[in-house]
Amino acid sequence: MTDTQVLIVGAGPTGLVLALRLARHGIACRIIDRNDGPGQASRALAVHARTLEFYQQLGIADDVVARGIRVDTIHLREHGTDVARLTLKDMGAGLSPFPFLLCYAQDDHERLLVEELRAAGVTVDWGGQLETFTQDANGVRATLIDRHGTRQVCTAGYLCGCDGARSTVREQLGIGFPGGTYKQRFYVADVGIDAVGSRDAFVSLDLSGFALMMPVRGGGAQRIVGIVPAHLTNSETIAFSDVQPSAESLLGVRVTAVNWFSVYQVHHRVADHFHRDRCFLLGDAGHVHSPFGGQGMNTGIGDAVNLSWKLAQVLTGRARSSLLDSYEPERIVFARLLVQTTDRAFQNVVNPGRGGQFLRTWLVPHLVPFLTGFSTVRRMMFRTISQVRINYRNTALSVGSAGEVHGGDRLPYVTDHGGDNFTPLQSMDWQIHIYGTPHPDFTTAAAALRLPLHVFAWNEASDDAGLLRDAAYLVRPDGYVALAIPAQTAESAAQLRYYAASVFSS
Repeated sequence: MTDTQVLIVGAGPTGLVLALRLARHGIACRIIDRNDGPGQASRALAVHARTLEFYQQLGIADDVVARGIRVDTIHLREHGTDVARLTLKDMGAGLSPFPFLLCYAQDDHERLLVEELRAAGVTVDWGGQLETFTQDANGVRATLIDRHGTRQVCTAGYLCGCDGARSTVREQLGIGFPGGTYKQRFYVADVGIDAVGSRDAFVSLDLSGFALMMPVRGGGAQRIVGIVPAHLTNSETIAFSDVQPSAESLLGVRVTAVNWFSVYQVHHRVADHFHRDRCFLLGDAGHVHSPFGGQGMNTGIGDAVNLSWKLAQVLTGRARSSLLDSYEPERIVFARLLVQTTDRAFQNVVNPGRGGQFLRTWLVPHLVPFLTGFSTVRRMMFRTISQVRINYRNTALSVGSAGEVHGGDRLPYVTDHGGDNFTPLQSMDWQIHIYGTPHPDFTTAAAALRLPLHVFAWNEASDDAGLLRDAAYLVRPDGYVALAIPAQTAESAAQLRYYAASVFSS
């Protein structure tokens, strides 16, 4: 007998989304966090399209968008003046229901998730810490310390470490966390400025480095990030007043209020493993990297989505326990690639040498705006930054191809007469999509497997999305294609049955 089916350590966005999705799947979970409540600082800001698509499944995407700020333009600056602009407005039109970049402060974000979780019947145990744990074939036995210092034992079917870069779960599992630390020191501040609150982003591409300013909240607060000036590099204590002259000069603003300020160094690390027996690592517990592109929080939420439906399927007896073995290979490959790519981009941008100076003062301000004038380039940029390009090809659950869509790809977004093919994904369950005409044999096979079948009229949007007419796509609960079948035949119906038998419990 267990106290809970899943014990989650860490109530940042990753842990909260994991708990919320598990609750929606009907799984009992307990979530603890050593802090007294949700964060008090804005921290991560960017909420990308793929995250909003996951939130659409939960019914909270519209609320998040309404509370956040859409960033339509990036101003590129040099020597205190604008030298170019990048237009972001609806750059992903037709690719996602959310074709934009959204800023939403992490503390507000966490409070919204906590509210949703409470409505789902789960309350965060604030002030709770994981002291130690053991696991065996039957489950996990954890010793917890509550806010009053009292020890208690909690037994669970599975343990999920969402407890950050200094993860207790990872350390006690003995999993390595290789990587390194960038030599530069950075500062971050949430400030008020002497101007009407801008909804644009500003990036300074100066010879000496870079600085960034983005909107934080609807009231006009701004986030400023930059490299600590060289003359302050060895200072033990740094106040905002020390970096203020540099920041104001680079960004062309005057700061009138400072709400939050911190100095930090950036790390790049990926855990050797994300899964060991009944324990899993998610978010910063498994991977940390540069903030370039605002990928960190969104990647952790992606971890949570990937694992939540797999745990739910196993715990409800719908799938074999081997399904959980697919979590690590699907997520660790992307984490490693993300660290490599953000590391390379970050190093190039902050490099004080001639290469970095050339990139900042000529290549980015002159070539990038030119290239983004082409729709193909804009769509490629959106796919990459928004995380809709993430796929699980060449992994155990991903089979076949039909048209340009392969098993493991995110289901392409298609609109049809005012509706779209993402609405059925709100069931967060397995389903089959056909764009064209269903074949009776295939319909019978789907019904026998109790797989909902959604048929969409074939149209130009389906063709543009790379789908194949009359093909069948078995879609996972997280909106990724598991099995792509190019033609509905008696043989393909047998293929569907074989796939189901390999994943689902008999």
